[in-house]
Amino acid sequence: MLTTLQTAYSDTRAADLAWTLGREPLPALAALDLQLGGAELQLRLLGASHQVLLQEDGRTCSETVACMPGSSTPLPLGVAKRLGDWEYEFAARVETLTQGQFAGRAQELLALVSDHPHGLAGTFPGSPYAFTALLAQRIEGQVRWRTWHAYPQEGQLVVTRTRVGVRIPAPVL
Repeated sequence: MLTTLQTAYSDTRAADLAWTLGREPLPALAALDLQLGGAELQLRLLGASHQVLLQEDGRTCSETVACMPGSSTPLPLGVAKRLGDWEYEFAARVETLTQGQFAGRAQELLALVSDHPHGLAGTFPGSPYAFTALLAQRIEGQVRWRTWHAYPQEGQLVVTRTRVGVRIPAPVL
């Protein structure tokens, strides 16, 4: 699903993004509710940021990546945590692209996410390549999502990957 977010695009920077786990739901500009197996997942666009809310069998997980006032903690490259009997893994990277590369990558990602039944993308008025996008899936009993936060004024794309689920034991040989 592709939507135009009814808010002005502010010149936030990729370096201003922060990560939190367990935050209460924040006001969303757009949301997509999904059923993935027995999991209820809500993808939420918060402007130049995202929040994902996951609930399954009485367990919950809330991930927020946003420019949060008062937060000086930078976006981590990786996080691994236990959430009860779930394992949570998060990874982030920043891609710096030329103007031409950025435009091509933005078009490719927006097409991928907007045409996917488990995808949500929001573009900002004033810049065709200013967007936030999320894409979710369920693989082998685990819920996974990817996100992209575009900063065309910097030529930067923040890419995240998250995996949540019960640990899959290694096969016994």
